[in-house]
Amino acid sequence: MMFGLESRQAATPSERAELPANLMDFDQLETFLEVARLSSFSRAAEKRFRTQSAVSSQIRALEEEVGARLLDRSGGKVSLTASGKLFLRYAEETIEARKTVCTAIAETERVPRGEIVVGANEGTCLHILPEVFADFKRNYPDVSDSIKSYDYAKTLESVIDNSVDFGVVSLPVTDARLTVVPIHRDELVVIAPPDHPLARLRSATVAEVASYPILVPKIGHTRDALETLFHERRLKPQYSMELDSSELLKRFVAANVGVGFIARSNVAEDNRARTLAVIPIADAKIRRDLALIFRKDKALSRAALAFIDTAVKLKAPANSAPVTVTSP
Repeated sequence: MMFGLESRQAATPSERAELPANLMDFDQLETFLEVARLSSFSRAAEKRFRTQSAVSSQIRALEEEVGARLLDRSGGKVSLTASGKLFLRYAEETIEARKTVCTAIAETERVPRGEIVVGANEGTCLHILPEVFADFKRNYPDVSDSIKSYDYAKTLESVIDNSVDFGVVSLPVTDARLTVVPIHRDELVVIAPPDHPLARLRSATVAEVASYPILVPKIGHTRDALETLFHERRLKPQYSMELDSSELLKRFVAANVGVGFIARSNVAEDNRARTLAVIPIADAKIRRDLALIFRKDKALSRAALAFIDTAVKLKAPANSAPVTVTSP
């Protein structure tokens, strides 16, 4: 169902005069989907780079055209009405159909076009993906691309619900609905201020690190791996702070609030600048490998296949098996 969407720009002046003033368009549908996804007009306005009143006007125009209330604004929270839930399904299908037809037409030219959206956590966005996107943009300038900074759980959710094309997450990934392509090998190291006692060591044991206050991630694979390691070693470290950002963790370590564990690739620049000391773990090896994930049933455009090839070429382990991915 396509809602009878039309391009106002393509209509002549006389034709536009005959069209209903509130004829819905793709922009309104995307705004509605954002409000429904975030359950908030103000947050949707921020995401859509417009005022809250503009978002409200778009939703009101949609409701007037379909003749039903789509969002319940009572009780200080925005939620979908029964009509809104039905409208949501068709709106998602319409936006996806638009993307599909644009991609299909571009495919006839055999030149990668369209859009690529990738979700990943902050550290991966800052330290792993820039090189991939720089190479991709050099080779495929006609492809529009963007990055969404999400935590692990949100990245998986966004890949499953098709709000992003790809995710880049830590292994393991066990969801059977996803294709998993390893693209980056990494390991955890200890970080400390340059004048910290640990900074004088060529490597440090887990017990040595645990004798100092430690900054840890709030959730995620790194936190799980550390909890398991401390439990196995029967250590009870003092957690100085729990932080939800790898960049925050680095800054607080640099301020001497504690020491921490982080992926080596996330502190290469800090180590070169000597703002942090990087100390290998002497008696443990904690992998922090990354993979590109996408839905197994996803129809991969030429642009998507080109992005996979770029990520694998630049980041895949040297001794890994060749990866062949085709569109279903």
